[in-house]
Amino acid sequence: MAVLLLAAAVQLTPHANASEPAPITLDQAFAIPGITGIVPTNPVWSPDSRRFAFAWNHSGTSERALWIAAKDGKDLRRVDTDADAGSVRGIAWLPDGNTILTLRGEALWATDVRRGRTSQLAEIGPGASNLTVSPDGSKAAWLKGGDLWLVNVGGGTPVAATDIGIASLSSLPLGRYSRPEREIGPGIWGGPTYEWSPNGKTIAVHYVDRRGMRKVPFPDYLADETNPNEVRRGYPGDPNELRTVGLVDVERRELELLDLDDPTANQVVGFSWSPDGILLLDLATDTAVDRWLTTLDPANSAEREIWRSSRDSRIYTAFASSWQPDGEHVVFLSDREDRYGLYSINAASGSLRRLTDAAWDVLSAPKVNAARGMVFFEANGVNPYEQHVYRVSLDGGEAVRITNRPGRHTGFPSPDGRSVAVIHSDDANPPEIYVVSADGGEMQRVTTSPLPAFREHEWAQARYVSFPSEIDDYVLHARILEPPDLDPSRLYPVLFGPAYSNTARNRWRGTYSMAQQLLVKRGYIVVQVDVRGSTGYGRAFREEFLLDFAGEDIEDLASAVKYMKTLPYVDPDRFGIWGSSYGGTLSVYTLLKKPGLFQAAVAAASAVDPYFFGTDDVAIVRRPDTDPEIYENAARYYADNLEDHLLFIHGMQDHVVPFKTVAVLADELIRKGKNFDFALAPGATHAWRSEPYYARFLYGKLFEYFDRHLGESQPESDRKADSKETHNRD
Repeated sequence: MAVLLLAAAVQLTPHANASEPAPITLDQAFAIPGITGIVPTNPVWSPDSRRFAFAWNHSGTSERALWIAAKDGKDLRRVDTDADAGSVRGIAWLPDGNTILTLRGEALWATDVRRGRTSQLAEIGPGASNLTVSPDGSKAAWLKGGDLWLVNVGGGTPVAATDIGIASLSSLPLGRYSRPEREIGPGIWGGPTYEWSPNGKTIAVHYVDRRGMRKVPFPDYLADETNPNEVRRGYPGDPNELRTVGLVDVERRELELLDLDDPTANQVVGFSWSPDGILLLDLATDTAVDRWLTTLDPANSAEREIWRSSRDSRIYTAFASSWQPDGEHVVFLSDREDRYGLYSINAASGSLRRLTDAAWDVLSAPKVNAARGMVFFEANGVNPYEQHVYRVSLDGGEAVRITNRPGRHTGFPSPDGRSVAVIHSDDANPPEIYVVSADGGEMQRVTTSPLPAFREHEWAQARYVSFPSEIDDYVLHARILEPPDLDPSRLYPVLFGPAYSNTARNRWRGTYSMAQQLLVKRGYIVVQVDVRGSTGYGRAFREEFLLDFAGEDIEDLASAVKYMKTLPYVDPDRFGIWGSSYGGTLSVYTLLKKPGLFQAAVAAASAVDPYFFGTDDVAIVRRPDTDPEIYENAARYYADNLEDHLLFIHGMQDHVVPFKTVAVLADELIRKGKNFDFALAPGATHAWRSEPYYARFLYGKLFEYFDRHLGESQPESDRKADSKETHNRD
C-alpha cells in the first residue's frame, strides 16, 4: 500500500489556453473564504414585511455582518456598527419592525435600523445559538450548554429556563456525535429545538438524552498523548438517543416532560402551536415505517391521534407539518401517494385532501401564511433537476409557480404574503439572495458574493439526459458537465462524481461544485446519476434502495457508463468514479462488484460495513435481528475482486463512518495482496472538506490520483499490469 503524503499546493493548469484568466490554485479554490465568496444566510423578514435581514460579507472575508434590504430588493446596506463584535450567527426582529437582535461573539446585541446604531444587550457567554423573540417582543431566548436561556429585552441578567444540560462525553469538540449528554436541542440528525406558544407563557422544547447510548472510542492522535476520546454512538439495532417533548412554564421556569411512547426508537419530527394553544406533535419511528400526528391540550394533558400512516417499504423520507391559521386544520408533507405532497386534514373529523399536484414532488416543509390563507413550498414541478417556489390556497385550487430562473430556489415569504426572498443557485453560480413578488414576475438580485476572480472564468453549464436502465424498465437521469470548448475530435476521460442519490440537480453545492468545475477545466467530463433511492421519479424507484445498498444502484451506474460510451468524444478506457459517505460506498463497491467498469476510484468517508452504520440507518438496513442478510454485505467480503486503482480518503475523527471500518477493509486488501492508496486526515470529521487545509490537501490528492491514472491514455496491457502491483512496492 502506498500512503500518500502531504504535497505542495498545485496549480490546476493542464488545459489552460492563452485566452484563459490566471489558473486557479487549490488555495483559491478551497480557502475560507475562497473565490466563491461568503454565501449569505437565510433571510429573516421584519414583522411589517417592509424589509428583510441576513448575515453576509460582501468583500469575501470570513466574518458575516448584519445586512438588510427592502422588500423590492433595493436599499441593500450593512446596519450593524460594531465591527469588533464578531460574526453574526443568529437574527430575530422585535415586533416594532425596527430593532434586530443578533448573536455575536459572547453577547446579545440590538441594532436600531433607523438610527443605524448597535448596542450590547447582555453578556451571554460562548456557544449560544437558535435565537428567537417571544410573541410580544418582551423576551429573547436561545440555546446554550444544553439549556434554554431567557432575558428581558428591556434589560436584565440572562437566566436559564431549564436545568438539564450535561456536557458532552467527548473531550474533543469535533464530529457529528460530539453532542451534550443531555440537552434541549435537535437530535443528532436533526429535529426541532423549541417554539413559543402564542401567548408567550409556555415554550415547547425538544428534550434529548444520550446517556443510554453505547460509548465508542474515536482516538485523538493529535493530543499530547493519544486520547481515547469516547463519544455516544449507536449501531443499527441499538437504542437510539432518547427524544421527547417538554413544556417550559416561562414565568416559573419549570420543565414538564411528556411521556411519549418508546422514545429511543421513535423520533420527534416536529411540533407547532395552534392559534389557541393546542400543540401538534409530528412523530415517526426511526425505521420510517410508521408516522403519526397527535394533538395535545396542555390545559388538561388531553392527547389525541389525528392521523397515522404505516408502510413497511418506507425508507428515509421527508416529513413536516404545521397548523393552519383556523386552528382546526393541519397541513402536512407526506409520501402517502406516489409523489410527496401537501395534505390538509381536519383535526377533529380526520377528513383529508391533497393540496398539491400529484404529478410532482413537494420538496420542503409547508410555510403557512395566515395573511393570505395560503401555503408556500418548494417542488420539482418543472422537472426533476430543478426546485422552484410555489404557493397554493389552503382552500384548494391550482398551485402557482413564483420563481422563474433555472436552478434551485428556496423561498422565504414575507409575513403579509406579498413578497418572497429567495436563495437561488445553479450549476455555475453559488447561492445568492433574490426577491420576487408572490404573484411571480422578474426576480430582483440582492447579493453578489463571488470575488472578481470567480467571474473572470467561464464555468461549465450542465446538460441533463435520460436513458434506459439495462436491468429493468426504469428510465434513468444524469447530469453532465463538459468543457465549454469541447473538441469533438478528442477523446475525453469521464469522471462520475460525487456519486450519491439526488445528484442530477441544477444547483451549486459548495466545494463539491468547485471540484467538479476544476475537473472540467482539467479536461474531464463529469457525470452524476440519479441512482435508485432518488426523489423525483416516483415512490417505487425511491424505495428500491431499502435493504439494497450497493446493489441495483450500482447497476444504474453501469447503465450510465454504457450510455456515456455511445458519445463519440468519450474515451471508453478512461472512466473514474468518486464520492463521499454513501458516494464513497458506491465508489468502493463498484470496483469490487464490477471490476473494470471504472479504471480508478476515490472513495472518501466510505461506509463499508453495515454493522457500523448509525442508529438512524435502520431506515435503509433495518436491524441485524430482523434482516441479517444485509449485514453480510461488508466490502471486505469482496476484497479478492479489486483490480482497478483505488484511493481511500478518510478523516480519523469521522463519527458517521468510523475510520475503524475502512482500516479493517484496508487490512483485508493488504492480506489479499492488493494495491491501493490511502490519504488520511488525522483531525478531519465526516465533513473532511470543511477545514480549508484538509480540503486543499485531500482534493489535491483526488486531482493527482485521477490525473495519474486517467489523465493520459495508456495501453490496456500496461494499465492491467500496473493495477496488479503488490503492496510491497516501495
